[in-house]
Amino acid sequence: MREKNRGLALFTLLVYIFLLGPLVIIAFASFEPGSVLKFPPTGFSLKWYRNILEVKMFMTTFSTSIIVSLIGNLFALLLGIPAAYALSRFEFKGKAALNAVFISPVLIPGIVLGFTMLKYLIITYHLPIYAALLIGHTVIMLPFIIRVVASSLSNFDFAIEEAALSLGAGQFKTFFKVVLPNIKSGIIAAILIAFLESFNNVDISVFMTGPGLSTLPIQMLTYVENHFDPTIAAISVLLMIFTAVLMFIIERLMGLSYFTKR
Repeated sequence: MREKNRGLALFTLLVYIFLLGPLVIIAFASFEPGSVLKFPPTGFSLKWYRNILEVKMFMTTFSTSIIVSLIGNLFALLLGIPAAYALSRFEFKGKAALNAVFISPVLIPGIVLGFTMLKYLIITYHLPIYAALLIGHTVIMLPFIIRVVASSLSNFDFAIEEAALSLGAGQFKTFFKVVLPNIKSGIIAAILIAFLESFNNVDISVFMTGPGLSTLPIQMLTYVENHFDPTIAAISVLLMIFTAVLMFIIERLMGLSYFTKR
């Protein structure tokens, strides 16, 4: 029994090393004072973190990523919250099929989805790149909004809603005054998760961007093609910290148990 526990502990350690090892290497390499990315670093310097602010395209594409993620998040909320409510509250014909349609962007490979959007949104319907990018990011955020909000609604007692209706409150007033406040933490968590998915997305964005319009992850790929300095490692460290902070907030709001249900 003790040997089995040791084997399990060793296996767990190897998994953690496999998952976290590259992140640790990137973090240390970002402080390399030289002009070439290397590990272990030959010294300690913050100049590549300062270089992020000096490269104009990083700041421009960062702003674009933020704006696209926020606006797309708003559209996904306007579509996702009513959809999650309908799927959780009512039984109707075709419910399973409709749910599968809403969740399908997670199941379809991102490259396939991105190429399809490029073919129809930009090539066939000639939409502006910015509009196509917003639609693409709204589509990939929608399943996360629906999934998390539906998980919150699964813990909501709809008898409270029926009581409000029986006391004379209208359907819309009950939804905004009773239902939404009770799933507020779930909505906030859904916003944060969808934002992370959009902000870090590559496979959709690479098809939906073009001359004069790019997102931060795509700009990072372009930069790596022409430079091999530690700037990308420095950006990666900042993005890891940013993601860790948001995931900590999500965990504090809802807990991991919400994402293992249903």
